[in-house]
Amino acid sequence: MHQPLILAVDDDEDNLELLTEVLSPLNCHIITAKDGRSTISIAQQQRPDLILLDILLPDTCGTEIARMLKQNQQTQNITLIAVTALARAEDRESLLAAGCSAYISKPYMLDDLEAVICRYLGLNPTLVVV
Repeated sequence: MHQPLILAVDDDEDNLELLTEVLSPLNCHIITAKDGRSTISIAQQQRPDLILLDILLPDTCGTEIARMLKQNQQTQNITLIAVTALARAEDRESLLAAGCSAYISKPYMLDDLEAVICRYLGLNPTLVVV
């Protein structure tokens, strides 16, 4: 059985650790990146099934990363889920227009994060315990 590969992108190490912990019950492989440049490179090399993309990164805006991934033939079919503190309606619209399939606001509820991941990967939700 195929284990989905998830790329979690965040410049905060604590957030990456939390995401890794939360996603482990979903029986997925999890890889991480801390900036836009490595996100693009990892996505091209590893071709994850889904990317959880922080939008406020130190080197490149996550919206621009989403656009670059969607314009690249190798990465255009990867599902992108924006994970961000940006909460205005126009931010959400901009992220969806850039190619993100969904949007999760920080701070997020763990069951909401799990539900959106399961929906896009076709997985059965589990009870997340942290």
